[in-house]
Amino acid sequence: MTETLEVQGTVVGIGLLAAVLVVAFGTIVSETIFGVDTLTVAMWIFAATFAVISLLHAWVGQYNFAWGHGGAAFGWGLVLLGSSTFQIGLGVALLVLSGIYIALLSRRATAQAT
Repeated sequence: MTETLEVQGTVVGIGLLAAVLVVAFGTIVSETIFGVDTLTVAMWIFAATFAVISLLHAWVGQYNFAWGHGGAAFGWGLVLLGSSTFQIGLGVALLVLSGIYIALLSRRATAQAT
């Protein structure tokens, strides 16, 4: 994120670990948590992870990265809450476009840093 604050990797690691633990719980113990399918819970964890990363980037003034991660979080929300093929397709498209945008921004930031 910046030279003084590098928490993105930690947030991604915590989100990924939480999602994996939920899926493991669903495989070993019970397929649901409070009546919700564990894979759905894991996907919501990924959406929350993107939202937190977006907020952190906005907090340090990297608004381009904030928009990219926010778009990915919104895309996950559309996929999870979508009730039509159009809504789910829009969510998937937003996830893909956000991923491409984040990759391009990361590549540009790396090139500028060297």
